[in-house]
Amino acid sequence: MADVVPDNITEWVSISYAEPSSMREVYGYAGTEGRINLEGIRFRPRDLPSRTLLIFMHPASTLQLLPVPRAMAAAGLHVLCAGSRYARNDTPLIMEKVLLDYGAYVRHAREVWGYEKIVITGWSGGGSLSAFYQAQAEKLSVTQTPAGDAIDLSGLIPGDAFIWQAAHLSRADVLADFIDPSVLDENDPTLRDPELDLYDARNPNQPPYHRDYLQRFRAAQLARVRRRTAVVKALLQDLRSGRTGEVERAILTHRTLADPRWLDPTIDPNDRRPAWCFLGEPKASNSSPAGIARFSTLRAWLSQWSLDDTQARALHNAPSITVPLLAIENSADDAVPQPHTGMFFAAAGSADKQLVRIGGADHYYAEQPDELGQAVRSVRRWLLARNLLAE
Repeated sequence: MADVVPDNITEWVSISYAEPSSMREVYGYAGTEGRINLEGIRFRPRDLPSRTLLIFMHPASTLQLLPVPRAMAAAGLHVLCAGSRYARNDTPLIMEKVLLDYGAYVRHAREVWGYEKIVITGWSGGGSLSAFYQAQAEKLSVTQTPAGDAIDLSGLIPGDAFIWQAAHLSRADVLADFIDPSVLDENDPTLRDPELDLYDARNPNQPPYHRDYLQRFRAAQLARVRRRTAVVKALLQDLRSGRTGEVERAILTHRTLADPRWLDPTIDPNDRRPAWCFLGEPKASNSSPAGIARFSTLRAWLSQWSLDDTQARALHNAPSITVPLLAIENSADDAVPQPHTGMFFAAAGSADKQLVRIGGADHYYAEQPDELGQAVRSVRRWLLARNLLAE
């Protein structure tokens, strides 16, 4: 079979299911009248049926415009890019509720479309989400969110195989590594400790960073995350007292992109571009409104950003995953820290697992058709070898 199938059908997918809620989380039609309304895009070759579907899902992004799923579809695979209820707005995002959305797509794929095999495909931030989903579908353990709200995940249907591609261990893990510890006043981000500000020329600590400085820096990062978490929990307790009459509240967290790895390529070395990150120039990205965890509700902070509270950490969920696993590491990834793929791979409970490294590939395979093609061929070979894809 040829590597490229030119005639693909692009199909808009709409899924709706009932979910009672006492609180409106997002603007628009996503959660009206006790229903959750989801949107996705399915790619499938016009004249090439398949019993196997690859599902890509990110907690907050839509993936149909990105190179990876489109290249998979161009190679003849059936692909679903599934959007959560929080698509393009992670401010109120509850990871446990995204699992319900994921489960709705899996059920639709089996019962409506008739796919026999579902491949859970976790790319980038979808990796830890997918691991959380597959772990709970295989071995249910979560009955409430980190904020203590009840959640019923008993109806999740597990995938038949799992792909981890250019993915990080969790949103909480990367925030702990990315957040700027120099901020002294959360209400005024111009007040900073210059010795903890990677972008301040007055900082006497410059790359390559000394091990002692890195230990101090990492400890200060974790301390800042925990201070934010303490504020969140205190506010949530106050709201639950009924004193204010509120159900939820949002917080703003400044300067959340300051990982020393981006300025010092000797830290967890790979082939990434120095002084660069997945959002561009690190200093500018650090104060950008697009920075991770910039806007968050209280419950969302606990569910996705608090390292001590989130239930979506891939290392915690990996041992419960037993289906065949393919892990793909991009050697020049400028978003995912180099150790993450290997750590997840080692922790996964799958007896059948394979690790592939794509040399020179960055996070998005931006203008890298050869590297992207290598990744696609690796996936196809792996699926074929396990009878998950028929030629």
